[in-house]
Amino acid sequence: MKSHEFASLLCSRLCHDLLSPVGALNNGIELLSDEHDPEMRARCLDLLGESARASANKLKFFRLAFGAAGGFADDVDTREARVAIEGLFGGEGRIQLGWMVDEPTMSKSALKVLLNLVLIAGDALVRGGRLDVGAERHGDGLDIVIRAEGSRIVLDPELKRTLSGDSSEDQIAPRAAAAWLVHCLVAEGGGQVQVMDNEEGMLLIGASLPA
Repeated sequence: MKSHEFASLLCSRLCHDLLSPVGALNNGIELLSDEHDPEMRARCLDLLGESARASANKLKFFRLAFGAAGGFADDVDTREARVAIEGLFGGEGRIQLGWMVDEPTMSKSALKVLLNLVLIAGDALVRGGRLDVGAERHGDGLDIVIRAEGSRIVLDPELKRTLSGDSSEDQIAPRAAAAWLVHCLVAEGGGQVQVMDNEEGMLLIGASLPA
């Protein structure tokens, strides 16, 4: 896949995810301009605040998950990833988060793999649940494991195929942009991605990144 084609996929994914909170901001401002009741104006301001926070949290997450500022070889503080994940999934209380990453820093490519796997697993928890994020070094390599548990888990078959490298490049849709990025980063490093969704109410996604 050409770089500009992949950039288009990522842009489409970004626009899709940001459309709802940004659209809510626009609607809230329109309502506020026409509303004169103090109680309703206060409610509008609350909704505007919620939409602004949601937009900012998504942008912070995508900056780390998709962005390439500073190049892919630099190390990143894993606390940034934790804050980004908590902002994206932890705000409403719909998803409980577990953080089992002892590494103080990761390479940008490894961090992108972790964040995009979290995005995929979190989206699969359609009714909420628990999302555990783990990473452990083995020698000079790194194992990343994301576990999602919930009453209903739906993993798009296209995402599973893309993660496993079973989709052709010309069939990748914007919704699979994160999965394609994970596949490319792991494959370039000589690693492997495994997806286990055979158990009811549980999804495990792991990535092995050699040194």
